[in-house]
Amino acid sequence: MTLADYIYNKPIIETERLILRPMTSSDVPALNEWMPDKSIYTYWGKGPSKSEKNPELMFEKESKPTKSFHLGIAEKGNNKVIGDIWIYLIEHDRMAQVAVRLSKFVHGQGYGTESLSAITRFCFENTELKRLWTEVDVRNSASCRILEKCGYVKEGMIRQGRMVNTWCDYYIYGILSSDYNHCESRH
Repeated sequence: MTLADYIYNKPIIETERLILRPMTSSDVPALNEWMPDKSIYTYWGKGPSKSEKNPELMFEKESKPTKSFHLGIAEKGNNKVIGDIWIYLIEHDRMAQVAVRLSKFVHGQGYGTESLSAITRFCFENTELKRLWTEVDVRNSASCRILEKCGYVKEGMIRQGRMVNTWCDYYIYGILSSDYNHCESRH
């Protein structure tokens, strides 16, 4: 499979406790519980957008076909979306940026690690991507721990750089498919 295979049909990825899946308008009540909460944007690089403050706006326009993924993170038991995850800024079908965001009500339960691990595995096993990377505000120690648990390597720090719309110090984390394969063989 390649990224092109997912332009119209986004993947559904299951883990022990989660389902990473496309979101629909039926997810709006769950999204309204956490997405407008300004506290989850502390290290996000920007505040909530108009559609994040009003999640129903996310479903007003038909989504455009793209190789990028924006999936909801839903708990298996109740199918309630408690976060979201992206694979985006895809360059030459070789590398992409990843981002994870979770409701503050589920922080500390391992869902970030579980979802990032699953999307990383999916990308390296089911697409031609060779590198995933992300930017993390240096103050966001929880996200740094999640990335490191998933095999991402801190590749450097940008001092007073622009991360989305915020000027801050931030780390660059990355993982190569060869790193992932090497880590997987040790487990």
